Amino acid sequence: MAHVLAFERPVVELVTRVRELRELASADDRFGGELKRLEEKAAKLAREVFSKLSPMQKVQLSRHPNRPYTLNYIERMFTDFIELHGDRRFADDPAIVGGLASYHGQSVVVVGHQKGRTTKENLQRNFGMPNPEGYRKAVRLYELADRFGLPIITFIDTMGAFPGIGAEERGQSEAIGVALEVMSRVGVPIVTTIIGEGGSGGALALGVANRVLVLEFSYYSVISPEGCAAILWKSPDYAPEAAERLKITAPHLLELGIVDRIVEEPPGGAHQDHDDAARRLDRAIWAELRELLPLSPDELREDRYRRFRRLGAFVA
Repeated sequence: MAHVLAFERPVVELVTRVRELRELASADDRFGGELKRLEEKAAKLAREVFSKLSPMQKVQLSRHPNRPYTLNYIERMFTDFIELHGDRRFADDPAIVGGLASYHGQSVVVVGHQKGRTTKENLQRNFGMPNPEGYRKAVRLYELADRFGLPIITFIDTMGAFPGIGAEERGQSEAIGVALEVMSRVGVPIVTTIIGEGGSGGALALGVANRVLVLEFSYYSVISPEGCAAILWKSPDYAPEAAERLKITAPHLLELGIVDRIVEEPPGGAHQDHDDAARRLDRAIWAELRELLPLSPDELREDRYRRFRRLGAFVA
């Protein structure tokens, strides 16, 4: 059964009717006019409802269990994907997936966090929270891309790196630190997209890019609203207030220069139409990558350096 948040119910009902009518219209042209009218109505309602969402409601959307994950985007946007496994030191971490692929005729390396749909898949993927071996696998792929001059495309979707005892024993912070360092020095274009949750250093280890994009209802933060509320107010009940104050949703991220572009989602959110969400994201990533491809390795490093040096700059 599909998961529906309370505030999105009116939009979901209309989008469901659009989907059913689209199937009828594909077999009978007489439904074409009605389909167009209903699509416009659904888009208008979605804009009205979703324009009034609070930051915490947007965080809820970013965590929606039906939202497309990294492998869903890879399936729709890339061809000839060959997944590579393991960090060559300890194990393979299914919470991060990556490998070689073709993108608009260009060979690339693609890396992203991966959550599961079912309880069994989430246990296998550790709910999208990587262990050190996951970040070391990512580092191996970054270095492979640099060696062969392949652009890197990453997808961020994690509540954070796994904080378990085993992860700490195997060097979680060191693995993340190395990922940051390697991403900063590779001489190839890097385009990152926050497709869901972007939590703390666990997200940033895939985010030191020339261009950082964010989907309309994703967030990017040093801490979750619940974690912030637990620290500042000693109660998770203050999570909505924390989400407001943290400035973690797409419009604030763009205003503060944390991201370079907001990618608009389909009416009702990316989880309502995976294919449309992928098409929209594909256009945005390809546009950014085309601008970066002509740059030399030194120019790409300098571009990345200047981008991150601008963060936090304050002019009185």
